[in-house]
Amino acid sequence: MKIAQIAPLAESCPPRLYGGTERIVSYLTDELVRQGHEVTLFASADSKTRAELIPCCDIALRLNPAVRDPLPYHMLMLEQVRRRAEEFDVLHFHIDFMHYPLAAAFGDRMVTTLHGRLDLPDLPPFYSVFPHYPLVSISDDQRRPLPKVNWVGTVHHGLPEDLLPFSPDPKDGYLAFLGRISPEKRPDRAIEIAARAGMKLKMAAKIDKADQAYWDTTIGPMVASHPNVEFVGEISEHDKPEFLGNARALLFPIDWPEPFGLVMIEAIACGTPVIAFRNGSVPEVIEDGVTGFIVRDLDEAVAAARRVHRLDRAEVRATFEERFTAERMAQDYLAIYRDLPGLRRAAMRLPAEIVSDIDLRALA
Repeated sequence: MKIAQIAPLAESCPPRLYGGTERIVSYLTDELVRQGHEVTLFASADSKTRAELIPCCDIALRLNPAVRDPLPYHMLMLEQVRRRAEEFDVLHFHIDFMHYPLAAAFGDRMVTTLHGRLDLPDLPPFYSVFPHYPLVSISDDQRRPLPKVNWVGTVHHGLPEDLLPFSPDPKDGYLAFLGRISPEKRPDRAIEIAARAGMKLKMAAKIDKADQAYWDTTIGPMVASHPNVEFVGEISEHDKPEFLGNARALLFPIDWPEPFGLVMIEAIACGTPVIAFRNGSVPEVIEDGVTGFIVRDLDEAVAAARRVHRLDRAEVRATFEERFTAERMAQDYLAIYRDLPGLRRAAMRLPAEIVSDIDLRALA
C-alpha cells in the first residue's frame, strides 16, 4: 500500500526533545515501513525516518528562532501534498483541519487523526460544514465534544516494543513528573503529592513562552521552597529510559480533558506505574490496580503514592506489550485505511498478495 503521512512541522519526526504528535507519526511511519508498505513522510528536513522523506522546512519550526509564523510553512507542505496526491492509495493527515480546503480531490482516500483537545467553541461550526470527512480519535473520551462528525475509529497510541527497556528495580524510588509546565498539567499537584507522601520528586519538563509567567509566579517558587523537588528541565529521548525506569511511579495529575497522554504508556513500557487523576483518556489507558492508580483528589493521590510499590512492575510491562505497541497501532490504522471508500480504486494497483487481504465487499 502506498501511504502518505503528513506531520505537523513544529517538531521533527521524532522530536529531539518534547513532542507528542510528531513522535507518534514517526513510530507509525516506521512501523508501516517495517510491515512492508511504501510510505512517504511529509515533515521537517531534520526528521529521521525509514520512509521516503519529503522535507517541508529546514528544521523543526519550534527550534528555528527565525520563524515567526508557522502557517506559511504548512501551506508550502500542503502544496507538495497536492502535487503528489495521486501517487498515494491513502493520505493520512495529522495537522488538524488545515488540509480541508484541498480535500475534495482526495477525500475518499483520506483520513485525519485529531491529536488535540476538541472542547473548543470554534470547532463545532467548522466541522458542521465538513461532517463527512473521516476522522480518527486517539481516545473515546476525546470524541465527546464532537459527536456528529464522521468518526471511523479510535486508535490508542503505541510505541516500538524495544524503545523503552523494562526496569524491574527502580534505583532511587522517586516520583516522576514528565511533560510540560502548564496549568492544565498541574505540576503544583505533583509537588504537593510528593511533599505529603514524604517522597522525592523529579520534574523533567519544558517551559513554553506562553507558560513562562506560570513558572515564574507559581511553580518556580514552589520548587525552590520544597527541598524534596528536583527540576531537571526538558530531557531528550535518550534520557527518558533512565528517568522513567528509575521512578517508583509517574505522577499524571492533570486537570483537563487529556486526549491521550503519551507519557503514561512511556512509563508503563518501563514497568513504572502511573498515578493519574480521572480526567480525559485516563480510564482508557490506565488499569486501576494493575498499571497504576486512578485517583479523584490529592488525598487519594498521596495514599496511592504510599502503596504504589505493591504493584507488579512485570505485569505493568506485560500490559504495555499487550495493548500499546506500535505494531498494534499500525494494524488498527491499516484496518481503517482498508475501509476508506477510495481504496477500491487504489486496491487495483496493489500486489496480489496485498489485495487478497482486503475484503472488497466491506469497501462497497
